[in-house]
Amino acid sequence: MGSQDEHTDGTGRRALLGAAMFGAGGAVLGLSGSARAADAGSAGHGGGLKSLPVPTVIGHRGASGYRPEHTFGSYQLALDLGADIVEAGDLVPTRDGHLVCRHEPEIGGTTNVADHPEFAGRRTTKILDGVTTTGWFTEDFTLAELKTLRAIERIPANRPHNTLYNGRWDIPTFEDVLKWQDEQTRKRGKQVWIYPETKHPTYFRGLGLGLEERVAKLLRKHGKDRRNSPVILQSFEPTSIQRLNKLVDNPLVVLLSAANTRPWDFVEKGDPRTVADLITPKGLREIAGYAQGIGPTLDLVITKKADGSLDKETTLVADAHKVGLVLHPYTMRNENPFLPAEYRRGTDADAYGDAFGAFKRYFATGIDGVFTDNADTGVLARADFVNG
Repeated sequence: MGSQDEHTDGTGRRALLGAAMFGAGGAVLGLSGSARAADAGSAGHGGGLKSLPVPTVIGHRGASGYRPEHTFGSYQLALDLGADIVEAGDLVPTRDGHLVCRHEPEIGGTTNVADHPEFAGRRTTKILDGVTTTGWFTEDFTLAELKTLRAIERIPANRPHNTLYNGRWDIPTFEDVLKWQDEQTRKRGKQVWIYPETKHPTYFRGLGLGLEERVAKLLRKHGKDRRNSPVILQSFEPTSIQRLNKLVDNPLVVLLSAANTRPWDFVEKGDPRTVADLITPKGLREIAGYAQGIGPTLDLVITKKADGSLDKETTLVADAHKVGLVLHPYTMRNENPFLPAEYRRGTDADAYGDAFGAFKRYFATGIDGVFTDNADTGVLARADFVNG
């Protein structure tokens, strides 16, 4: 990890920035004119990435701690709970080329498709990024067919309360989301941000359903393909981000999984590098050539011991900032199984642990934001942190 001095300076800078944005009660205030100007950097007119509060609270698939993920119920609640950005959504294509919001193309676990006898014959087994996967896949359905389905809770064992909302919402399209964003921006009197992800882009390109061109076309249609547009694009495949970089001017983020994993596009084209190579100073410099940020798993920011408790803070935050990249790690959740071991309380899989303690520890590393299933917890934790 960096020296103590570096660590303190980074945190101090962020605390000062946070103090400019939050009153004692933690209410979000606009940055003062001078602070906004000082922090505008290369964002230019209209704010862009640099206009967001730091640390930024990103509603992971909406407010998926409380509603089935990637539904307008989840997205809407994330805004109501104070999220600065809503991750709407994970983008996968339909057979007829529309983009819809689902965590994965396999929808057996997130919709009621199994209850539809007319689709029983669509159940199949495919190899998805090298993994044998059985179920129902969006690319085998038209949009009209998908719109007959309803969303359900993906992890009912951890979120039994969310099953109350099973069947209430349908599957949104990306175009639905872009219209919703404008409508919510008008209603709320402040800019609503979204953070879509291209899912399995190499896999879908192989099926003739390239994602990036479809994303770019919709962003252009809605006037949201610019450097300061309130749409950040992300992907686990660096080549997808490089492709988007040629098509649109939006802020771009490379997602990073565990250090020993390889992005699937690297596997496909025989690039031997792993995520560990991408987070070296050299790898980060390369990413900074076509992206504005990284979305690392939290374990790349603070490693974990074998027992699941936190171990050592890495140099990733300092190294990324050195080349001008922002960091939006994932994912903070309130329930015990998802927290570092020392923040778990009791043994119930759906009980909350000390999420505030975990947020504080991660915020102290100097990260620029975090994905969370519980935006309200994140907003309160941020207020504690910047006023602390």
